Amino acid sequence: MEKVNKNVLIFSVASFLNDLGAGIIYPIWPLFVTLALHANMAALGLLDGIGDSLQFISQALSGYVSDKTRKRKAFIWSGYLLGGISRVGYALSKSWQWLIPFKITDRFGKLRDAPRDAIVADVSKRSDRGRNFGILKALDKLGKVSGVLVSMVFIGIMGYKKMFILAAVPSFLAALIVFLMIKEVKGKNIHKPIKLGKASRPYLFFVVISSLFSIGVFSYSFMLIKAKDIGIKNELIPLMYLVFTVTMTLVSVPAGQLADRIGRKAMIMMSYAFWAFTLIGFVLTKSLVGMMVMFVVYGLFKGSYDPVVVTFVSELAPKESRASAIGFFRMVTGLCSLPSSIIAGFLWTLFGPSYPFYLSLALTLASMVLLSFLRTRNA
Repeated sequence: MEKVNKNVLIFSVASFLNDLGAGIIYPIWPLFVTLALHANMAALGLLDGIGDSLQFISQALSGYVSDKTRKRKAFIWSGYLLGGISRVGYALSKSWQWLIPFKITDRFGKLRDAPRDAIVADVSKRSDRGRNFGILKALDKLGKVSGVLVSMVFIGIMGYKKMFILAAVPSFLAALIVFLMIKEVKGKNIHKPIKLGKASRPYLFFVVISSLFSIGVFSYSFMLIKAKDIGIKNELIPLMYLVFTVTMTLVSVPAGQLADRIGRKAMIMMSYAFWAFTLIGFVLTKSLVGMMVMFVVYGLFKGSYDPVVVTFVSELAPKESRASAIGFFRMVTGLCSLPSSIIAGFLWTLFGPSYPFYLSLALTLASMVLLSFLRTRNA
């Protein structure tokens, strides 16, 4: 195996730290919103939908400006800084409405991703790009696993708000590491914002497919609440999330390596199948053991999907426009994520908990059909 690039390793460590803080929050977030702040599922869906969409809008803006100004580093460290600030804000919130501006701040912290991913793509070759993104995602997921363990140990001792303060610390450290250890490399002709009129047809078609798919991929919060609704105790909910994140972590690097061998399209199709099986399983499962299995399958989906999609997009885009192409892709799919969680929340509230899963399954099957028609030499 070839040596891993230094920048990839530094970004992976920073991602680990930031997601250590995120992992502390994620398993307690839906419980904090619904139990501590007394919000209903529609409000939870609104918060998660705003978060899911704005994170991608921020990536489009940062990707465009990054290519335009030929700078990457400032977007990355400042993104981690915003993540830390938002978690302090969560701790200060007294009602679910107070969470909205801090959720916006948190998600705008994702402006770091497109410039960072562009650097990772640039320092990689076709033969190891999937692996490098897999390493980045694996450290990201390992941070979440570690954070979940911290959450499980200390939530009963510290309570929700002190846990949010604790979660802010690793993000501040991640910002410091990137600020001190990454050197800005400014090329003369390698950064140029993408022009959609000149983008390749496979890139644009994949944007359409992924947007349709994103409408059905609602927040993980619905999975955790579904587990709670079948009778699983509150103290076991973080365990469900732990199973999910451990699986993601273990799968990310092998999935990236497999995509390097069998192609990006085949790996993405496999991840769609994992998601479809997840949806069916969450509707049918009524036991603790069955729910644990479903969180494993859910982890297989996320672990195989996340690193391969960004790898594929970086290769479908022009090399000189990678940051803005990745950012645009994430903005469009993010806008589709907004109605995803909001629609899921209202379907859950008005008709029952199974209906969001039915809608998502239909959209997933449609996405699989469309993906089968995508033709590109990078697939």
